[in-house]
Amino acid sequence: MIKTNQDFYTAVEERRSFYGISKESVVSDERIEEIVAHAVKHAPSAFNSQSARVIVLLGDNHDKLWNITEAALREIVPADKFKPTEEKMASFRNGYGTVLFFEDQSVVESLQAQFPLYKEKFPEYSLQSSGMLQYVVWTSLEVEGFGASLQHYNPIIDEAVEKIWDVPANWNLIAQMPFGKPTATPGEKQFNSIDERMKVYK
Repeated sequence: MIKTNQDFYTAVEERRSFYGISKESVVSDERIEEIVAHAVKHAPSAFNSQSARVIVLLGDNHDKLWNITEAALREIVPADKFKPTEEKMASFRNGYGTVLFFEDQSVVESLQAQFPLYKEKFPEYSLQSSGMLQYVVWTSLEVEGFGASLQHYNPIIDEAVEKIWDVPANWNLIAQMPFGKPTATPGEKQFNSIDERMKVYK
C-alpha cells in the first residue's frame, strides 16, 4: 500500500499541468513502478472490466517517444511554423519519463458481446475508465514531487509506438503523460463560478 503525507483534498487541489520539467528524478524507478501499478490495480472501471493498459517509458525509451512524435509532426506542420512545436517536444523530452495509457479493445468487445443492451456505451465507459486512471496516476506522481501533463499525439504516433514497444494490436493508445522534476511553477489557475457549474436539490 502506498503511503504519503499529503491528504487527498490537498492532492486534488494542487494537481496541475507542468510543462517545465527536468530529467532529475525525485524518487527511484522502483517507486515510479509501484505508483503506476497501484493506480492500474485500483482505478475503477465499468463492470470491473480492468481494460486499462499502460507502458512506462524511462531513460532512452522516454526520449525516443518524443523524438518519433517530433518526426511525425514535422510531416504535417509547415516548416516555417514548426518552432513552437519543436520547443514543446523538447520540453517533454526534458522530462524523466512518460506513461502511455491504452485501452484493451478485446476487453471492450467482450463486454459488448456479453451485454448487448449496453453495446454502444462500452467504448464510452472505456474512455471514462481511462480518464480516471490518468487522473490517479497524474495526481500520484505529483504527490511524490513530480510535475506532469497530459498529451494526445495519437493516432499519428500509434503505428510507431506499436512497432517499437511491441504493443499488442488490440491495445488502443489514449494518451501520453510526460513527467519529471518541476523546473517552473504553473501560473495561477482561474476558476469559473461554482454556482454556474453545480446544482444541489434537497
